[in-house]
Amino acid sequence: MKPLPRQIRIINRAILILLGILLLVQCGRCAFAGDPDENIPGEKSTEGITSADSSGQNSAKYALSSPAIDDSHIKSQKDTVLAQKIHGLLKTYKPDNALFLMVDAKTNEILAWGERKDSAVQSVPSYLARSTFPAASLIKTVTLAAALESRKYALHTEVPLIGKSTTLYKRQLKIPEKYNGNTISAMDTYAKSCNPTAAILGLSVGGDYLKKTGEKLGYNTAFPENIPETSAFNPPDTGFGLAEAASGFTQETTLSPLLAAAITRSILLKKSLEIPWSQHLPTGFAPSGANPLEAPLFSQNTYYGLKTAMLQTVKSGTGRKNISKRHISKRYLNRLNIGGKTGSKDGDDPPGRYDWFAGFAEDNQNPENAVIVVVMQAHGEMRSQPATQVAALLIQYWAKEYLSFAQ
Repeated sequence: MKPLPRQIRIINRAILILLGILLLVQCGRCAFAGDPDENIPGEKSTEGITSADSSGQNSAKYALSSPAIDDSHIKSQKDTVLAQKIHGLLKTYKPDNALFLMVDAKTNEILAWGERKDSAVQSVPSYLARSTFPAASLIKTVTLAAALESRKYALHTEVPLIGKSTTLYKRQLKIPEKYNGNTISAMDTYAKSCNPTAAILGLSVGGDYLKKTGEKLGYNTAFPENIPETSAFNPPDTGFGLAEAASGFTQETTLSPLLAAAITRSILLKKSLEIPWSQHLPTGFAPSGANPLEAPLFSQNTYYGLKTAMLQTVKSGTGRKNISKRHISKRYLNRLNIGGKTGSKDGDDPPGRYDWFAGFAEDNQNPENAVIVVVMQAHGEMRSQPATQVAALLIQYWAKEYLSFAQ
């Protein structure tokens, strides 16, 4: 038999491939249809599970579409609606290890939390007070605070930038006498998480001053009943080790999610440190009541600078891409002041690539109405959604429930 012309054979193959793709897509739709936990929140649907879901009105739908789960840890939380939404994100995105935390900024009470490890959503937040996690670039909050408090730098002071902002080499720290190259402001050093310029700030103020500033923000502090565990920050006095510590290039600097939330709230409210508390958790995971620490306060200028830099992180820095109208509706974005700090670093306990966001969302019409959001994830070979995307969705959920609009 005479073979078909080559052009016709190519067309036939393309048709077969297209039919195969369509068949696979249809099979996928059939496999996942009706499972609310597997519907990934997107730009057109960031509302997640409605409050009706948590009140039981849709229980029949859930019973038919997914197996029963132990939801006692959801029902016992301060805000069960937010707890349900956090649970849904953990079930959908399946990070290897993660702790999501939301805290009422005014009262400092934990509103909701969620944790995933060992391939399952957990019923207790064992990561909440744990401090084996590398702080990564979240330590730049200490570095900027020290730079501002020393009065050697202001937010708009330009710092020499040699080479890439994501690297840290000794040559990037040797500034020529008559340097006329690239520079970046101290504020953008923080917002864009620029490593070599953060290292220069740290070298300028010195290891001892940097460590004392960290202690004002709760590092190296033994908290009552070890809740949270002590977060470590011990930069050397001088040298490249100090540069690494100031920019977050070390696993030895650690941070707990509870302390990350406390630091963020302290900056937002310009108050001394206070660990978030809850009466809805078993003993040992968080304080059971408010307990403000008598830590020394920074100057108002330093608090203003830190908050401004956190806002800049979302406006034009490392949080800009995801904490945006991609995941938060314009209606809420216009009402909120959103700031924070991102960080990423490899760690060993548990092992993985750590991905942090610690920040706040504040109602610009009523600043007392605000939420603290901490997202800590440790990814394995397969990456989950970025911490900034998860944070954006959590802020969207909070805004829907806590912002009121005139009719």
